[in-house]
This record gives sequence, C-alpha cells and structure tokens, in this order.
Amino acid sequence: MHTVDYFVLIVYLAGIFLVGLFLSTKNKSTSDMFAAGGESPWWTSGLSSFMTMFSAGTFVVWGGIAYRLGLVAVVINLCYGVAAILVGYFVAGHWKRLGVRTPAEFIELRFGASAVQFYTWAMMVFRIVGVAVSLYSLSIVLVAMMPLPEGNPLRDPATGNLSLEWAIVIFGGIVVIYTMAGGLWAVLMTDVLQFIVLNLAVIFIVPLAFGSVGGVGAFIERAPEGFFALTSERYTVFFLLGWVVIHFFMIGAEWAFAQRFICVSSERDAKKSCYLFGGLYLFSPLLWLLPPMIYRTIDPNADPQQAYILSCRAVLPAGMVGLMVAAMFSATASMVSSQLNVFAGVLTDEFYRRLFKPAASDRHLMRVGRGFTVALGAVLIGVSLLIPYLGGAEKVVVAVTSLMVGPLLAPTIWGLFSKRVSLRAIWVTVAVSFVCGLILKIGLGEDGFLVNTLTQPLADWSQANGTLVDLIVGVVVPVGILSVLHLTQRQTASGWLRVERQVSEVISAGKVTEASSLPAIIVGGCLLVCAVLMFGLIPFNDSGHGILATFGSVLLLLGGGIFLTLKLQCKEI
Repeated sequence: MHTVDYFVLIVYLAGIFLVGLFLSTKNKSTSDMFAAGGESPWWTSGLSSFMTMFSAGTFVVWGGIAYRLGLVAVVINLCYGVAAILVGYFVAGHWKRLGVRTPAEFIELRFGASAVQFYTWAMMVFRIVGVAVSLYSLSIVLVAMMPLPEGNPLRDPATGNLSLEWAIVIFGGIVVIYTMAGGLWAVLMTDVLQFIVLNLAVIFIVPLAFGSVGGVGAFIERAPEGFFALTSERYTVFFLLGWVVIHFFMIGAEWAFAQRFICVSSERDAKKSCYLFGGLYLFSPLLWLLPPMIYRTIDPNADPQQAYILSCRAVLPAGMVGLMVAAMFSATASMVSSQLNVFAGVLTDEFYRRLFKPAASDRHLMRVGRGFTVALGAVLIGVSLLIPYLGGAEKVVVAVTSLMVGPLLAPTIWGLFSKRVSLRAIWVTVAVSFVCGLILKIGLGEDGFLVNTLTQPLADWSQANGTLVDLIVGVVVPVGILSVLHLTQRQTASGWLRVERQVSEVISAGKVTEASSLPAIIVGGCLLVCAVLMFGLIPFNDSGHGILATFGSVLLLLGGGIFLTLKLQCKEI
C-alpha cells in the first residue's frame, strides 16, 4: 500500500473508534447497552444483520473458493439470502413479540435456568471459534498489504510484512475497545457505515477488474473448465439444501441475529429488517466474489486466500486500496463486535447478576459487562492465533458450522413454535448429535478407534464424503429427533405456558418505542466525511481521478440525501 492508503486506513479506523466513544454516552442502562433500548430503525437492524454474517472470512474463505472453483462460491452464499427471507417470514416477528431483553431470557422462560447455562457456554465456544476464523482471515489479508522496514518489532522476518500474530492482536484489540465503550449502538452504527463504504467500493472494483482482462467476454473465454458450474464435487445440491436449513436455524436462533430482531420497535420492523438482510444476500455475493474469480484468469498461481485483495491492489487507485482494507477490517469488526456484545450481555445478566449480585444497579452491571467484553476479546484473540494449527480457515468454517449449528439452535426454533418440546429436547438432540458426530468424524475417521475389518467400508464412505456426513449430523439428526419428540409428546410444556404469560404481560403493558433518528444522523455525517476524503485523494494520484471523483460524489449524494430526508420528516411532524 502507498502512504496515502495508510493515511486513509488510519482516518477510517479512528472515525469508527470515535463513533464508539460518542455512543458510549447513550448507554444509560443495560437495556441500552445490549438491546439499543428497542429504538433501532429496521433498516439499521437489517444492515447490521447483513454485516454480522459478513466478514473478512467472506473474502478469504469464500473468495478463495471462488478463485479455485468459480461460481459455486456465489451459489453457496446465496443460500444465506434464502434462509434469511424464510426467517423473516416465519421467525423474526416472534422474537420481538416476546418482549425479552436478550435471547437468553427467552431460553430461561421456555426451557429453564439449566438450559441458559448450557447455551451460554456452548454457544460461546461455537461462536468464538467462528469469529476467531474471521479475525484470522482479516489478518491474512492485512499482512499481505503491509510491508515493514527491517528492525521494526512488528515485522515478520520471513515475509518482510507485518507479523500475522501482531495483526491479530492489534486489530482484535481495536474492536474490543470500541465494543466495550459503545455497546450495541456502536455495533449497529458502525455496521451501517461499513456496509455502505464496503459495497460501494466493491461496485467500483468489478468493472475495473473486467476491464483489466479485456471485458466480460474475455473473462468467460479465459476461465477454467467448469468454472461457472453451480455445484462441485464437494459442494453438491444436497450440501446447498443443507446449508439453507443450517442457516435458517442460525439466523433464526443464533443470539447475535435474534438480538437484531429484539432491538427494533415492532414485530413488523423485525420482519422488514430480516427481509432487507435476505434480499441483499440474493444478489450481493456475485459482486463480492467476481473480483477473485476474474483474478484467476490474470494469475492462476496466486494464493487463493489473498486473491481478493490482490485483485483490488491491481485495479484501484492509491487511497481506495486503503479504504477497501479499512472496510474489510470493519466488516470483520462487525461480526466480532456483535458476538462480543451479545455474550457480554448474557454473562452479565444471566451469569453474574443471577448468581452473584441479584440486586446490582444498572451502572454496576454496565461496568461488569464491559469487563466481560474485554475478557471475551482476549479469549477470541487467543483462539485466532491457534487457527493455523486447526487446519486453516475454510476447513474450520465448514466443519464447525455444519456440525454445531443444527444441534445447538434447532431446539430454540422448535421452542418458538411447538408447545410440546421441553428441556429434554435440548439434551436428547445435543447428546445424540454429539455421539453421531463422534462416531462418524472421529471413530470412523482416519486411524479412528472404531475402524476394523467390519467397519472399514463405512469408514471409507465417511472419509470420502466428509461434507455430507457433516450435514447428516448437523441437519438430519437434530431435525429427526425434534420431529419425533414433538409427535410423541402430548402434554403442553410448562415453559410454553411461561412464555404465553410473558407475552400477555407485554401486550397488556402496551409499551411502545419509537425508532431513533440518531443512526441516520451519524451515518449521514460519516458519509460526508468519507466523501471529502475521496476528493482529497485526487491530488495524490497520477490516474484514477474519475474513479475517486465518482466515488466521492456518490458518498456526497448519499450523505446529503439522508439529511434532506430527515429534514423533510421533521417538517411533517
């Protein structure tokens, strides 16, 4: 990167940090810190959900798959959009109707205190591994762009660039600090800003990348055979169907997403936020993943994990590369900060307050919540440092998601709709799925303890079809168990009655919250600052003036449009 790229990167990250510090003044209670006071606009929640699914892992893991296999990577990501729209129709409104502050509060009502403790620790392990992969992926991208002089203590002697370990520690630390200060408001605001900047940058990259290879026709002609197939040997139609089901459970029940449905002002807004999330995921993956696909025809021997950022570096003018790297950092920061916020909230409310200080004041609990944010951040950074020893990013993402999402989250979805399933459903689903996974993935794995003459054919099949086995354990087994329990249990679970009483109390209280205009003001102001920054980069480039001017103009129009809309709304009131 050029000096001006580093300048843009520092300015952008400083701006994100300042937004978090400013929003710390808005946190007057734990409801503000962990649920945004129920005042988040639906579009803010929807864009935040979108960015929570999105991270540098999108560029490193799926960008690497797009570079190697082509269009199948786009199809896999479209599955998120299908799942989100289904969640919007069936699930999102239910979360808001409950009137709870956190998803853990529903788990306790529906299944009891022991279920909350289990979910808190199990989900924390699952999500910390997933988020650690994202932080690791981000660092892979950044170190490739940051050469350092000899003698710099942060330099990796083998590459001459910023050390991967230091990148993880530094960038992870920045996210922990602004999440600790700003709470969910900081997460939501920075999500919206980085969504706009990141996607606008990607829109500019695609035509430039096509131009670098001679146009769309030349790209299609030079692409490897089978590059535009919708499936592959590993990522089959069955995998895609299973991926939709897995992410229906994930988006519908995973706590960071459920928090987005809770923090809006109404059931209708919860649904709208999820439809926005899903709709964006039905077309945007093609935009993100085209650059590494195009780069395959430029350099077929590149490192797949770095294909995306290499394509950016090849076509973007000085300054915009720094903005792109900053936006990729922000995308990962979104995922990391979302998980830190939701689990800090759960540990504060369901663990510390319940077990140690039931009468603690809101101010005291906010301090404790910030302490948990720092502690979780330290664990997250530690796990990120271990990812290379776990088989790499792609293997960890696919295996962990396939094996753990269904068994952990499917019972929550069932609990929202079925009055028959009880706490027993959680224990049976998790236990049976765990045993099946242990047998198929470890017992019958290479040199597994169950491999013998009789089991060798099954072991060979299991090893040759690892992705299908993951889906059987992660989808078929939990769905089958919950279906059987629903059909065989005739009595209404006591937890269902507790939830009904809670909903009745919320309806009778008639509490109504209004969406805040603060998010629009902050986003509009930040966009105007970014626009000025883009125009300021023009003198530092010998070429690409039109790109920078166009990018700055678009940001200027978006920022001005937001303030004009707010002004018109004020006049109507």
